[in-house]
Amino acid sequence: MNDLPHPLKVLLVDDHPLVREGVRACLAPVAHLNVVGEAADGGEALRLTRLLEPDVVLMDVNMPGMSGLEATVRLQREAPGVRVLALTIHDRREYVLQLMHAGAAGYVTKEAPPAELIRAIEVVARGGSYFSSQAARALRPDGETVKASKLTAREREVLALVAEGLSNKDIASRLRVEVRTIESHRSRLMDKLDIHSVAGLTRYALAQGYVQLE
Repeated sequence: MNDLPHPLKVLLVDDHPLVREGVRACLAPVAHLNVVGEAADGGEALRLTRLLEPDVVLMDVNMPGMSGLEATVRLQREAPGVRVLALTIHDRREYVLQLMHAGAAGYVTKEAPPAELIRAIEVVARGGSYFSSQAARALRPDGETVKASKLTAREREVLALVAEGLSNKDIASRLRVEVRTIESHRSRLMDKLDIHSVAGLTRYALAQGYVQLE
């Protein structure tokens, strides 16, 4: 855990007190996770984020007043260093895509076991992306396997690491190659897939199942 802020500060955002209580109880035994506050809507989440400076915000989607989607957009603008992990009952494609476009680093359903939620918090806190298997299936579009077949094994490997939030330098270190080699792979990836942003590459990697989901 030495590559994470210690302890990791978590803000819970959900309009149902029982849900917040359940999540807090789930995280309480984990020594390196510290729930620093709770909010019942997006507006309160913004206020508490400014006050408490959490590392990760666990964000419900549907709430009265300011929704989790709007709050995520605002957080990315006002506190870009804060990582948002959506925690919701919904696993439909439109919800997943909306949260991704808003800037959420991950998406976990409320049916997930405690171990998966804890893992998701740790992954997004490190700068990676984490989407539950249900969310990844919802993202998977039809007809994408043709594009995927154009990629070499090393390009798929680089794509997965990009989706996990690693920089070119980190990927080069992981694969034991030079940074300019990774830059070349990344450039070819974008050309082959006609995707020219990290967010787009992440969505594609998730849709194709290249990112490890636990």
